[in-house]
Amino acid sequence: MTTRGSTERRGTERSTDRRQALVTVAAELFARQGFRSTTVRQIAEAAGVLSGSLYHHFESKEAILDSLLTEYFDELLANYRQVALRAATPPEALWQLIEIAVNSLAQHRAAVLVLHNEQRELALSPRFAYLQGFEKEIRALWVQVLESGIAGGEFRDDLDPRLVYLVIRDAISVAVRWYQPDGETSVAELIAHFRRMLDGISTEVGL
Repeated sequence: MTTRGSTERRGTERSTDRRQALVTVAAELFARQGFRSTTVRQIAEAAGVLSGSLYHHFESKEAILDSLLTEYFDELLANYRQVALRAATPPEALWQLIEIAVNSLAQHRAAVLVLHNEQRELALSPRFAYLQGFEKEIRALWVQVLESGIAGGEFRDDLDPRLVYLVIRDAISVAVRWYQPDGETSVAELIAHFRRMLDGISTEVGL
């Protein structure tokens, strides 16, 4: 027998699925043609729904972008925090942070593209000021790992941890412009490439 509770749960699940489907469709449009150039009507048409139906789930395209970006950062930060808690050594932690960041290019390519392409506009928008909080925590986690490695003699002491983080961050994020999940370079090959590049910060041969 169908109960009221089970009916409500199914309704909630369907609503959640529809919201996620709308975010996925919108993300591809944002990444391909830019956030400002994408209209609510285009998102609705690509998703096969009426604009009114879209507004039932999201108040605006900004709200859709909020959902896309917070989902990305929530997952990224959760993974980074686990590394900070569990990694045995700073070199191991740095390697795992790099692996997570590169994997995100494939797993969250649209979100990373939007952040890369729209960074100036997002930085100027009060609505998206919360992104600075995400970036601040991420930077602190990476810098802590680098500082620990320098203090322990595992990383070179003539490097600025903050600048090292910024160089790594930008090198990985820019790769989203040319990296294709189904292209000639696999995620594993890209990770290995970044690892070889970063051997230069280690006091040992091999990071």
